[in-house]
Amino acid sequence: MQMGPTDAECAIACIDVHGASWVLYDGKNSYTLSDQQTPEKFAGQRVKVAGTPDATAKKIQVESISAVK
Repeated sequence: MQMGPTDAECAIACIDVHGASWVLYDGKNSYTLSDQQTPEKFAGQRVKVAGTPDATAKKIQVESISAVK
């Protein structure tokens, strides 16, 4: 029996196929990330994003992204 795609594969496909943007979801709100390249390697994982938030625009100016262990 073949398994379906992983969470990471689904996220990457959504970005590629549908032109979606990488975002950080905090459990309530989504924030678009200024860095749209780095997040792909963390797709489907819990991450820590350091940066400057703009709550009005719902964006984060990303300084770094790291996996949460």
